[in-house]
Amino acid sequence: MQQDQIISLEITDLSDSGDGVGRYQDIAIFVADTVPGDRVEAKLTYVKPNFAHARLEKVLTPSPHRVRSSCIVADKCGGCQWQVVSYEYQLLSKQNQVVQALQRIGGFSLGQIDEVMTDIIPAPDPLQYRNKVSYPLGMDRDRGENKIKIGYYQKRSHKIVNINQCPVQDQRLDPFLAGLKRDIRKREWQIYDENTHRGLLRHISLRIGRNTGEILLTLVTKDWDVPKLELQAPLWLEAYPNLVGVMLNRNSDRTNTILGEETRCIAGRDYIEEIFAGLKFQLRADTFFQVYTEQAEVLVNLIQRELQLQKTETIVDAYAGIGTLTLPLSKKVKQAIALEIQPQATAQAEENAKLNGIRNVIFHTGTVEALLPQLELTPDVMLLDPPRKGCHPDAIAYLCKSEIPRLVYVSCNPATLARDLQLLVNQGNYKITRMQPLDFFPQTAHVECVVFLTKNQATIQND
Repeated sequence: MQQDQIISLEITDLSDSGDGVGRYQDIAIFVADTVPGDRVEAKLTYVKPNFAHARLEKVLTPSPHRVRSSCIVADKCGGCQWQVVSYEYQLLSKQNQVVQALQRIGGFSLGQIDEVMTDIIPAPDPLQYRNKVSYPLGMDRDRGENKIKIGYYQKRSHKIVNINQCPVQDQRLDPFLAGLKRDIRKREWQIYDENTHRGLLRHISLRIGRNTGEILLTLVTKDWDVPKLELQAPLWLEAYPNLVGVMLNRNSDRTNTILGEETRCIAGRDYIEEIFAGLKFQLRADTFFQVYTEQAEVLVNLIQRELQLQKTETIVDAYAGIGTLTLPLSKKVKQAIALEIQPQATAQAEENAKLNGIRNVIFHTGTVEALLPQLELTPDVMLLDPPRKGCHPDAIAYLCKSEIPRLVYVSCNPATLARDLQLLVNQGNYKITRMQPLDFFPQTAHVECVVFLTKNQATIQND
């Protein structure tokens, strides 16, 4: 095989990154925008001894799981991977992704997994769900025109696909895309060029409260000096009735990170209010909050039902963030303890607790692995909701030696989940009682999963 060669193959699987996978001359070929069951022609774009990537040229025979995309630029845009995959097959693939990680990385047998895993919980709507979006900006010079582009990066590139609406974001955000391009052009604000590190505007970020409708607009710029922004910001508040604040974030580094460290409020207020799990939350521009509000509420309700809390327990929420899980669960326990590495997130969690009259939560700032040994009690429940890299090895080692009777592990990465579960079961004498995948990210390959474990019972032994 060699680069630019045209090959014909059948797609038989979906990868964790969302590409279709087929085999040619016993080599795995990854082809974006394909569906298991497709027979395709593809051009090899990247060839290694054990695998290759290819670009779809033609669908010879479509899969029964192939559907018409709801997005007119889905074949170019890198925001979604599975617009052409039926939603039913997306769910099946996500559940299989979790199962395969547990087998391959965790060492669990299929029989052991079947005993504890329940069917994935689908999203109420696979479209129009995202409550936050961040778009890079660029200039369209391909046709000799200096048109402003706002959109997502094209697959495997930094070329921006220009859009005026997006079918996966909350539709109340769509009017901003064309309107912001018009106003940026009128103000003659320079667009940042990542190659030369020149220009001003880098990203546009929009956040909406799904249950309140309040919207926050954030401009990410290289420098603080944005000419006449103080004049434009009130005009935006007037033009968009649900817009409650205009923010300016400076990121002067040569980096792919979107937000810089400091954000200033230009007009309105620096947060939106959202109603989540029956509580009022303040969400700022840099606040981490699940992008699918309704599914996050499903997760909270699921945890509450499974734990059957009696208001006598103490619960520790590691990786607590702004209290998304801590505060709703605090209403069901005697005491909650929140551990969070980011001081800003801890401060927001404390504000949200006060906002709801919650007084039974103790907040600590620091790493989970450093804070856990400092706890002067053994909680009844430990809640783990780490980032994609999973729990720190020292945190897992502490839990394995602890006498904490129940663990709840929420994960957005099946690979690190499987790694940590293997240690908790084999070294920590924990038993998995239930494993529940949820779809938080329709049209993408990402999958959420919550696992419930109990201590000092017959453990699930690895083969």
